[in-house]
Amino acid sequence: MYPMTFGVEEEFLVIDALDGELVPRSKELLPEARQFLGEEVSPELNLCQIEVGTPVCRETTELRDHLARLRRGLCLAGTELDLRIAATGTHPFTSWAEQEIDLSSERFSRIEDLYRIVARQQVICGCHVHVGIDDPDLTIEVMNHVRPHLGALLALSANSPFWHGRDTGYDSYRMQVWERWPTAGLPPVLADRAEYDALVSRLQGVGAIEDSTFLYWHVRPSAHYPTLEFRIGDVCLHVDDTVPYAALIRGLAWTTAMRCLEGSRPPIPEDDLILSAIWRAGRYGVSDELVSPIDWCLKPAVEVLSETLDFARPGLDAHDDWDLVRDWVAQVLRDGNGATRQRQAFERDGDPHSVIARIGLETVPA
Repeated sequence: MYPMTFGVEEEFLVIDALDGELVPRSKELLPEARQFLGEEVSPELNLCQIEVGTPVCRETTELRDHLARLRRGLCLAGTELDLRIAATGTHPFTSWAEQEIDLSSERFSRIEDLYRIVARQQVICGCHVHVGIDDPDLTIEVMNHVRPHLGALLALSANSPFWHGRDTGYDSYRMQVWERWPTAGLPPVLADRAEYDALVSRLQGVGAIEDSTFLYWHVRPSAHYPTLEFRIGDVCLHVDDTVPYAALIRGLAWTTAMRCLEGSRPPIPEDDLILSAIWRAGRYGVSDELVSPIDWCLKPAVEVLSETLDFARPGLDAHDDWDLVRDWVAQVLRDGNGATRQRQAFERDGDPHSVIARIGLETVPA
């Protein structure tokens, strides 16, 4: 099995540099950022969001360099505008109701017209990891068989505990908001690429989607690249979270692809079990029991994440990523995920502005 390439797209919130409030000013930030980053930075649905995407990468060191460069470029672009970016799945206190959709974009305007308040509430940020798979049918097979591990990926990346100034009780409240899209959630089990294409055509025929980019599944074939795109995770606080998170995804995809090519296809569990595992991961992160992707029992998070690591190890070893990912998972289990760090900032003085300050510090690497 060949080494896999990968790349990452990160979404950020645009905030006022002085008070940390969410502001609909990405149209001002975008042209400034493109002076440094070119087409690697792009607009998002809401004017308080902006997105960057790395080039295709082969090594984790290469990926980290690009992610750090992109975050620093956005920060530099915002300096003269008194703007900053925030790597968080949700804003700690500003309401979505105060924001605006980019109606100058034909695509975004159509989305707003079709989905209305659901679209307006999507003031949330994710991390999308693309893993290169050249074979379209193998892409579908990997999508089918990697689904049991989506809960572990969400638990590790969860970074959105607050909504409108309140602790939601969820480590990833972004996931609760995201699943309001009618085409979001768990992908169906499909036989091959032809069945996927037929499903897209049927959904287009009933007006559910305009094209495959409107399928907001947790993992999906990319509409633009020969990749499998993992969309389950919150945007991570720090690039040193994003890099091992992406490496773990590549390890899972590589191991799954190898097993599929060898004809070793384990039974696919019921959707309700996988959905329950994802919900629990979004609710508790790594602070409670998670659902095992092996025997579908509740176990301590350390055991479930060990199972995921053990499964992914062939792929991690194939890319020399084992030590990096193992050490990061151990650190998250010890110190908590992004949601933990946000809550720690709030607990110091009970002020959500302390949370956005902590997010700002971690977003742009030194």
